[in-house]
Amino acid sequence: MKMDMNDKNMNMDHMDMSKHDHMQMDHGNMNHDMHMKMDHGMKMNDGQMMDMGGGHMMHMGNFKRRFWISLILALPILLLSPFMGIVLPFQISFPGSQWVVLILATILFFYGGEPFFSGAKMELKAKAPAMMTLITMGISVAYVYSVYSFIMNTFVNKHGMVMNFFWELASLIVIMLLGHWIEMNAVMSAGNAVKKMAALLPNTAHLIQSDGSTKNVPLSDLKTGEEVLVQAGEKIPTDGVVVKGTSAVNEALVTGESKAVTKTVNSKVIGGSVNGDGALTVKVTATGKDGYLAQVIKLVSDAQKEKSKAETLADKVSRWLFYSALTIGIIALIVWTIVSGLSYGLERMVTVLVIACPHALGLAIPLVIARSTSLAAQNGLLIRNRQAIESVKKLSYVFMDKTGTLTEGVFNVNALETTSDLDKNQILQILADLELNSSHPLAVGILHAAKKANLTPMAAENVQIIQGVGLKGTVNGKDYEIVTASYLKSHNLNYDQSQFDQLASQGNSISYLISDNQVLGLVAQGDVIRPESFNLIKHLRAMHIEPVMLTGDNDLAAKRVAHELGDIQYQAQLLPGQKEEIIKEYQAKGDVVMMVGDGVNDAPSLSRANIGVAIGAGTDVAIDSADVVLVKSDPEDIVDFIELAKATNRKMVQNLWWGAGYNIIAMPLAAGILAPVGIVLSPAVGAIIMSLSTIIVAINALTLHMRK
Repeated sequence: MKMDMNDKNMNMDHMDMSKHDHMQMDHGNMNHDMHMKMDHGMKMNDGQMMDMGGGHMMHMGNFKRRFWISLILALPILLLSPFMGIVLPFQISFPGSQWVVLILATILFFYGGEPFFSGAKMELKAKAPAMMTLITMGISVAYVYSVYSFIMNTFVNKHGMVMNFFWELASLIVIMLLGHWIEMNAVMSAGNAVKKMAALLPNTAHLIQSDGSTKNVPLSDLKTGEEVLVQAGEKIPTDGVVVKGTSAVNEALVTGESKAVTKTVNSKVIGGSVNGDGALTVKVTATGKDGYLAQVIKLVSDAQKEKSKAETLADKVSRWLFYSALTIGIIALIVWTIVSGLSYGLERMVTVLVIACPHALGLAIPLVIARSTSLAAQNGLLIRNRQAIESVKKLSYVFMDKTGTLTEGVFNVNALETTSDLDKNQILQILADLELNSSHPLAVGILHAAKKANLTPMAAENVQIIQGVGLKGTVNGKDYEIVTASYLKSHNLNYDQSQFDQLASQGNSISYLISDNQVLGLVAQGDVIRPESFNLIKHLRAMHIEPVMLTGDNDLAAKRVAHELGDIQYQAQLLPGQKEEIIKEYQAKGDVVMMVGDGVNDAPSLSRANIGVAIGAGTDVAIDSADVVLVKSDPEDIVDFIELAKATNRKMVQNLWWGAGYNIIAMPLAAGILAPVGIVLSPAVGAIIMSLSTIIVAINALTLHMRK
């Protein structure tokens, strides 16, 4: 991946902030060619897809239907068959009832068990047996042995001496389906960030014909070297170079740069950015898979695929149970077949394998996750990925975007100075009059300051944009201009350079008010740090987690914010791919990292990080790339999430012990290891233990709470 960005000569007065260009920023030397190939066969899961433990993906609507149909099939089985050999009070039987049970159990086994079979196939193919393989083993053994029992009891020994496991088969399938459904409802399905990124591009482009006329063509028809017309206010359809026209282009959604960028002849433009008030003729330099936005889409897709491979705690426990049960079961089969015959050997093995896949294990994690996500939602946190909760245990770095995350994303007046006979309020009044009809962030900041000063702006006359500089207009019959320091230099107008340097070094955008070639005053505006950001940094450091700021903004602005937040680490002037590369570098060293952001430029790093956290007020693309969404857009909620995740992890570990830990004793006893001294765990006792563990798991999950 290759990315070049030349900002060596960047000054605050060179940065364009708007349609009327208070400042200029030259990105002409920015090389967005990443030399990557995008796979057209890439498939992303739609908004209703969910990872089921071993990686098996299933549509949520189909899964819900499968659960209800399986429940309907299971109810008659539960009423007509014994529970581990015990006839329960509510159970009934009639001539031929055993056939009804067999038929319904067979349908249930193949229909209700299908997602587990598919998941197990994927796990075994990846040589990583986990939850799906364990469930498949449990229900397969229960079904096959029960069919064997049916044949023996119906056709060989009609007194019914061989115990069946139809009751366990039905209850296990239904409870495991229920557990996954609970989790799917608790945790939002994966977002469709890729489609929303693609939506940033227009559907068509205005292709310039040889005779000078334009023709609307689909983006897929564009070829490198052709020229397109981009009218005022339109999205730029493709990467290219400006060959005619001047305009201010808003690249914030794509690059994260919070300021509009002046584009003139030979300037490079990015597909997906929004053109300002001027028309541009753009020569196409990259189309389709080679475009800048397409590369960002590929980064997000690749990161999401890699993250989905992460192993959960439940998978690890399931793998241990699978290998243990298989080993103990086979040993029991061999030993008891030699000692007491094949029938008893099979019963011992089946008891071990069925007990090894307890009902409680299917609910142990989902119940905690459901409780955790419910608590989180009540406190402004939307948890979309369970793996994010488990990753908190080893979290060492929190990377954060600057604009809109640590800062408000709006500009306020930080300094107002006069260099003439006019006082500060008079300077502010004239500025507000000139900016009254502008929606530019700098204009909004000036008008907000005027309102606080109880001033009433009156629209100036003859207001005109000065491309690349600012604007001009007439107030009370006198002409004024709002310009940048570079304009003053080029026109040899005197101003205080040291004052400019001091304010610019604090991350301010500086505009000068002039009239008759005389500087009357200046206004310095900067983005405001969120008050909550200070507490966030303090709490992270108290938890021994290092905060790092990653931003696409210039170094001066980044340095100022980093200093005010307590001299945190920072890296500035980053493209989306560069942010993601930094995340990968830390992960390669073994660090578990969190990324917090709010823009399209943050999407690859949000997907790549072990935990991606999106600011709720950010873009849909960022939100859909994240594992956690801060609904209230309060960065301090990150601390609440970390504390809740740690508490959730403790509950999950406890529930896994209650749901599966007893197998350390139960499986050897079921295998008959203490049979020589008269102790054998009967199926009935095993069933009671399984039932108790399920109840304990449910109660323990409900005791989870957030610390305030």
